[in-house]
Amino acid sequence: MTIIPKTIHKFDPQTPGSEPERPVILAMSSHVARGSVGNRAVVFALETLGHQVWSVPTVTLPWHPGHGPATRIVPDDTSFEAFCEDIAAAPHSSEIAAVITGYFGSEKQIEIASRLITRLRDERPSLTYCLDPVLGDGGRLYRPRETLHAMRDRLLPLADIATPNRYELEFLTELSLTDNNHLVDAARTLGPETVVVTSAFGMLKGSIANLLVTSEATHLAEHRLIPGAPNGGGDLTAALLLARLLEGLRPEKALQLATASVFDMMARTTKRGADEMTLVADAEVFRQPLAMVQTRRLERPRKL
Repeated sequence: MTIIPKTIHKFDPQTPGSEPERPVILAMSSHVARGSVGNRAVVFALETLGHQVWSVPTVTLPWHPGHGPATRIVPDDTSFEAFCEDIAAAPHSSEIAAVITGYFGSEKQIEIASRLITRLRDERPSLTYCLDPVLGDGGRLYRPRETLHAMRDRLLPLADIATPNRYELEFLTELSLTDNNHLVDAARTLGPETVVVTSAFGMLKGSIANLLVTSEATHLAEHRLIPGAPNGGGDLTAALLLARLLEGLRPEKALQLATASVFDMMARTTKRGADEMTLVADAEVFRQPLAMVQTRRLERPRKL
């Protein structure tokens, strides 16, 4: 299959010198009653930065499963399809300038989401799609392989931006990735013009990094590891990266700001002793992070 790189469509202010109206974003992912993962993190961050958000829950839980057994409410496929059909046919659907997707509750949901994104892009060809492929982490898959293959086959070809973690990139490419050169080579096979690999290899001892890969360059945004950091950092990184790119920032600046905001949030959360990101108390880090993040441009690696 020939993969054609996607291009990000940035939002341009209509009136020079005025405060721009932020693009409307559709966010499709999990929802928790208590906590700050999935769409709870995504929607809050995007709204804090001034975006209107259409939120579509794929599964509802009382809390993140890492806190213990939890009931899952997954909408039946027929109802979920009807819900998405309503969005596609809504009189205001043309307002949607970007879509971000995360966790899916069933394989059928992925097919439905791909059709929705295609219809929205038919209505607004400049629509930007960010795929956060919530497949697994630490050697463990979250969903059956058939569901994850559907995400690879149906959603990845539509994406302008993808934000896999290191384990997810290995699953998507079926490669063993042992250093950042391997991550860059693998990321360039995915298809989207912009790929950010979270949990990339830090160059300093005791650090972790986000690796930005485009056709033009690669950049590494690195910070120290935070022991006991709460869940939700990947969700937050994808949302903030999308928001900054839609503002028209260069990819490396968007990477630096998104990484700094998430690092700042994690550091403040752990200092407070909280088991979930303190989104409300520390919302200012989304607008102006104070944490220092080292960003460097990497040499273009050799091809495998």
